[in-house]
Amino acid sequence: MGTSYLTPRARRELLVLGAALLGGVLVMPLLVWVVGNRVLGPYTHGQNTHAGPLALLADFLLGLLHGSAVFWAMALGPLVLLLLLRALLAALRAAPAEPRDD
Repeated sequence: MGTSYLTPRARRELLVLGAALLGGVLVMPLLVWVVGNRVLGPYTHGQNTHAGPLALLADFLLGLLHGSAVFWAMALGPLVLLLLLRALLAALRAAPAEPRDD
């Protein structure tokens, strides 16, 4: 079963939305680690006081598996932001242009 029944636009939309979701699941936790490591200090994981980004990523994925709303909010953040941006652009395009007084 392939994706040959999808239109090129639908295929592109799925790729963009999938990339946003993948970015939320993989990239966002790593960005949190980078910023947190610079601002708050090293990430500690149990007895390991200098755990790396993969330890945080593993904890993040475990939080997703347990259904934590905070972890899901962060994972879905880029996708929601993309959808809100698209809705805003669509609303701006649909708004009637105001007549100009020349």
